[in-house]
Amino acid sequence: MDDRKMKLPNEIDPEQSAEGRVPAEDAAREDADAKKLASDLDDLRQTLLRRQADFDNYRKRVEKERAEDHKRATARVVEALIPVIDGFEHALAAHKEAEYESYRKGFEIIYKQLLDNLGRLGVVRVEPVGKPFDPHLHQAMDRAETTQVADGTILEVFQPGYVFHGRVLRPAMVRVAVHPSGASNLGAN
Repeated sequence: MDDRKMKLPNEIDPEQSAEGRVPAEDAAREDADAKKLASDLDDLRQTLLRRQADFDNYRKRVEKERAEDHKRATARVVEALIPVIDGFEHALAAHKEAEYESYRKGFEIIYKQLLDNLGRLGVVRVEPVGKPFDPHLHQAMDRAETTQVADGTILEVFQPGYVFHGRVLRPAMVRVAVHPSGASNLGAN
């Protein structure tokens, strides 16, 4: 007989099985490592996307806050200038004599420049005569009974109001029309 052993078909050669297992284990380990690396890469991509979105949100928030700070600072300057405008208006109204005409023209030029510059900054002067009373824009200082205009119509402005980018810096001080109590009762019947 031959020195070599005869193998039965069900028998596994110990040398061959160890050699076959090693490459299979390496392949399985490499597959697991590749899956882990792919998972880590996906996690890093997701983290990067979240960080980019967070940074964009932060940048937008800072820009918005900076714009709001700028508006608040400008509003403080404008609020300080409003009494200067009032002073110009009083000075222009006080001297209508001929000897003051050259001074008056100088004051009018400066006054107009000041109002124009404030307008470019976003300041709007509230001119409410003939319009309905709005408690958000006007402050009623007086009322006058009349049937000439609708109830709640502004008849006169004592002091103009100013609005800056939708924010009321100073409400207009006004006289408001009210119908006499007898007239409003007649209209109701």
